[in-house]
Amino acid sequence: MTNVRALSRRQFLKTTGRTALGVAAGAALPNLFLNRTRAASGQNPSEFVRVGFIGMGGQGMSNLRALMKNAVAVCDVDQNHLQAARQAVEKATGRTCAVYRDYRRMLEDASLDAVCISTPDHWHALPTIHACEAGKDVYVEKPLTLTIEEGRVMVSVARHTGRVVQTGSQQRSDTRFRQAVELVRNGRLGVIKRVLVGLTGVNWTNEPAVPDSEPPPELDYDFWLGPAPWRPYNKHRVHYYFRFFWDYSGGQMTNWGAHHLDIAQWGLGMDGSGPVEIRGTGEFDPQKRFEVPAAFSITYRYANGVLVECRSPRALITELLPDRAQEARQLLNGRDEFTGCIFEGERGLLYVNRGVISAWPEEILEQAIGDSDLRAYASRNHHQNWLDCIRTRALPICDVAVGHRSATVCHLGNIAVRTGRVVRWDPVQERILGDADLARWVSKPYRPPWSLPKL
Repeated sequence: MTNVRALSRRQFLKTTGRTALGVAAGAALPNLFLNRTRAASGQNPSEFVRVGFIGMGGQGMSNLRALMKNAVAVCDVDQNHLQAARQAVEKATGRTCAVYRDYRRMLEDASLDAVCISTPDHWHALPTIHACEAGKDVYVEKPLTLTIEEGRVMVSVARHTGRVVQTGSQQRSDTRFRQAVELVRNGRLGVIKRVLVGLTGVNWTNEPAVPDSEPPPELDYDFWLGPAPWRPYNKHRVHYYFRFFWDYSGGQMTNWGAHHLDIAQWGLGMDGSGPVEIRGTGEFDPQKRFEVPAAFSITYRYANGVLVECRSPRALITELLPDRAQEARQLLNGRDEFTGCIFEGERGLLYVNRGVISAWPEEILEQAIGDSDLRAYASRNHHQNWLDCIRTRALPICDVAVGHRSATVCHLGNIAVRTGRVVRWDPVQERILGDADLARWVSKPYRPPWSLPKL
């Protein structure tokens, strides 16, 4: 076996992703850099966390703005994105910003404490794994993974290396969602029967279809593809539109489902578990402009009998709650269609979405959560929670294991829709039961030379 501890940092990073998990984990490098002098920062050396950013598109720039005071390096395979990010950092901080086109070179920088990953979904797993192995803490965007197997490996690597890994499901740091979870978990609705989840539809481009072409000179397209299968460049498959093709993402199920199904899991107390049976149907674009379903209906059943009904793009309260339509419309301020989560209990209904929380009867929201009640993890700022946990070494509010379980729910829904089969899931062993063909859907091969470490 290779003595990884004896390798140089550059050699070490070249080996990651091609070694077994046990070898890679054994090579974990402790983060020794938090207390180095930060003369240029003007901050207490023990408090300044130096962050590098991987993926500088729309969400990458949003995360950069949120963490700008900590930014020291940026990385992207698109030169235009890269230079815009560098200029933003240098203008805002007055510091020189390092630039990289290969994230592995960024990870060689011993002065970096942490990285923020905002790449397309198919590029979440490997940078996270490699960063953990290089001794960096990680903030990685939702959905955490492209496949269930990736999540299992990411959790194992994070635990073996002792890294703090925050999933970017920022709704967990919103006071309304936390209030909803505490009301549900403390029985204010009585026994929960169902959770209704409405997701937005596919927001495809209005531009006419374009033929495949050569990639633009500023984009390293081969690196952008990375572990995804090779296919010719098309501008309607990269950048924002990647999320509507199976090679790179899972559509609105993983895009918005990673937010709202995450809240459903949190409210049901299922952060370490998941459903046991999944059924789904979907409708696909007749023009085949994109691959993911244009509409879907998915039912999750949990071992305790609770159902989660997920709809996109139109979740209609009159269809989902025909016997309580009047109360539900009052809950939604007269509307029928909704996005977000509705918890249905024996004593009432509770609706929560970004910027709104309501209940029927209204008195439910007036019920205080006492000292003896269950209290949910409290965070008022998702990025700050990550920075705080880097300093304390506590688990963040949406730890990698939580992000993995929520992403798993999304992936199981997509598997049911894509195959038209009933998926029977063992949330303890994390495997599909009774169907060898379906069981293969938990992972997918990587394009060489990229590889996912094996458990």
